[in-house]
Amino acid sequence: MNLVSLKEWDKENIESVIDKAIYIKNHQSEFHNTLPKKSMAMLFQKTSTRTRVSFEVGMTQLGGHALFIEWRNSNFVLSEIKDEIRYLSRNVDIIMARLFKNEDILTLSKYSSVPMINGCCEKFHPCQILTDFLTIKEKFGKLKDVTLVYTGIHNNVCNSLILGASKVGINLILVTPETHNPCMDQDVLNIMDNNPNITKMGSLKKAVKNADIVYTDSWIDMEYFNDPAFEQEKQRRIKTMMPCQINKMNLIESKALIMHDMPIHEGYEITREMIESDRSIIFDQSENRLHVQKAIILKLLNVF
Repeated sequence: MNLVSLKEWDKENIESVIDKAIYIKNHQSEFHNTLPKKSMAMLFQKTSTRTRVSFEVGMTQLGGHALFIEWRNSNFVLSEIKDEIRYLSRNVDIIMARLFKNEDILTLSKYSSVPMINGCCEKFHPCQILTDFLTIKEKFGKLKDVTLVYTGIHNNVCNSLILGASKVGINLILVTPETHNPCMDQDVLNIMDNNPNITKMGSLKKAVKNADIVYTDSWIDMEYFNDPAFEQEKQRRIKTMMPCQINKMNLIESKALIMHDMPIHEGYEITREMIESDRSIIFDQSENRLHVQKAIILKLLNVF
């Protein structure tokens, strides 16, 4: 079993990871020696804070070992991916990969002889959405019928929210004036067209009026945020997306809790006032990456 996206996972698999993560979070000492002598390879093309920290610390706390491999300093840059992964998977028990291209994630999952986790690609971010669902269940005691507004660029996080929400019964409202073209996925578009619990609105202020949660992500991929070559596109996006910003005026008629998957770009997709608001659960959300990663690892290794 792999975690490539949430397409392959049904409601039962999603909810089992959430429930496992809640139990692990509340009984951490019970799992300190769950994976003795087990190793995880962590393969990175994309920059990372939360993905690396949560998987590496999580594996350590479970009693195992996490091996960090930077793509550009390995022979993945020289050889066929299918050959390198067949070697790598003979040495470890599980692999997590955070790569630029979904097609490379699919190649890894096809040729790996051990379970493979998509730690993020241009199309999907399944680990993040499982974390988000854990956070929602902690706050509301349920997932079904919770109303979540996602505001910003339609990107990999948005894709995975759509896939997950359609399976667990979350009411998802999208305020997404633009789509990041590399993330386009026909299966996701079909769900948007056919699931009555997933809708689009043009006004964030109206969308959040009766929402339980409002959630945003960066308007610019982290690889390009400080890239001078991307500056013109960055400024164009900021101008287009500013009405989608989580700020006091847009949330003035709303009691929604505030989520952000980080890294945060203050003054762009969200204001500092909203980051520090009593309604913000951003840092609870980010902490939950650790507990969800543990649950994913244990599920894929059939340990818990």
